Amino acid sequence: MGDIVTTVKKTWKIISSMGFAIGLLVILAVSCALGSFLPQGETYAAYAEAYSERTAGWIVALGLDDVYHSPWFLAMAAFLCLNLLACNLVRIPQILRRFRAAGEMPRTAAAAEAAADQLTAACRDSHQAEEWMHSLGFRKIRTGTTEDGRECRYGVRGRAGLWGAWVCHLGVLLLILGFGLGQTMKQEYTVYGLPGDSLQVGDTSYVVTIEDFTVDLREDDTVEQYTADITVRDVSTGESHRDTTSVNSPARMFGLTFYQNSTGWAAGIRVDKNGELLQDENVCAGDYLTVADLPDLVIMLTAFYPDLRMTDQGPVSASSALNNPGYLYMVYYQGQVLGMNVLTEGEQVTIDDYTVTFHDPQNYTLLQIRRDPFTPLALLGGLVTILGLLLAFYFPLTQVWAVEDGSGEELNGWTVRGRCPKGGILFRERFKEVTQGDGN
Repeated sequence: MGDIVTTVKKTWKIISSMGFAIGLLVILAVSCALGSFLPQGETYAAYAEAYSERTAGWIVALGLDDVYHSPWFLAMAAFLCLNLLACNLVRIPQILRRFRAAGEMPRTAAAAEAAADQLTAACRDSHQAEEWMHSLGFRKIRTGTTEDGRECRYGVRGRAGLWGAWVCHLGVLLLILGFGLGQTMKQEYTVYGLPGDSLQVGDTSYVVTIEDFTVDLREDDTVEQYTADITVRDVSTGESHRDTTSVNSPARMFGLTFYQNSTGWAAGIRVDKNGELLQDENVCAGDYLTVADLPDLVIMLTAFYPDLRMTDQGPVSASSALNNPGYLYMVYYQGQVLGMNVLTEGEQVTIDDYTVTFHDPQNYTLLQIRRDPFTPLALLGGLVTILGLLLAFYFPLTQVWAVEDGSGEELNGWTVRGRCPKGGILFRERFKEVTQGDGN
């Protein structure tokens, strides 16, 4: 039994040590660097082509193709969380002792003199000592007598700053938990379409209807903002909400966050057969339309040029304005390319009995939809971390003692001592100003 307890204590000591934390941080930093350097989510064949078969084997075997979701990465993150938790638990008694001790008056004059890193100045009496202490920013001054019979004045501020590092560690722990659990549990979906389209959100019961979509341009013809007006309906209950989403200003409905991700061009593709309308559908650039009564025949809108200009290098767009729309298309039959070309507005392409026309170009919106139940935890972690930093840097522990130099007939005035272990330079300057007569 004793061996087990000893082993547990040693293990706990290792887990709660600073060296263990530094080692974990180094491993995680190297892992994140590898995750940024190596393309994530690729196949073995892709890695073998980019590097070599042996390297590809190691990448897949070590989980470097999906670093942030690999078991060993999650285990390292879990151990880091355990280390932060252990460090915080171990430090609580020590911080409590320091917190209580900082609020107590020195029991003896010798105890006041023994305080480290202190400044010293002599004054006439207790009245002048209290004036100096007030000038140094101590509003509440405690009055008492030391155990050796001398009068004492004591002021303290910034005791809360002793908890700064502890609170900061707690915030980092919450951040890691919120981010890690969020990455593991989050759900992401992508939908895109034109105004009027109703789009199913993955395997959920929600349907997004794009009511309107606008693209705002700057004077130099670059995009300034994308804005989509959307309605989200829960088909299981019939409840619906409407909101607007734009870049850097997502909409939040039904626990989902809707991000305005990007935009592109779409156009209508009209297919006539023997002079009669067969179908007319909107297709985004890069997508295709399958002819209704001949599935082997596919029309792809490869690219769209709002202001078409033909150059030696091929078609380009002179601007984003719809001055001269151009449609780059490809026609496939049974998987083989029949032809490709660029059509302008009103031109047609004929394929046997079929006539294809492109028309009504407009911007589509691409929405990224995310559900992350642990986002509030990560936000709380960020706020707690900021609070810890504020406590640590803006509320340094500062103490001032004023102790009578003698007693009875041997009274020889008072000595004022002060200390501020962190941020002491500013306090030292202020102490000298006050005690030398320049601070009142």
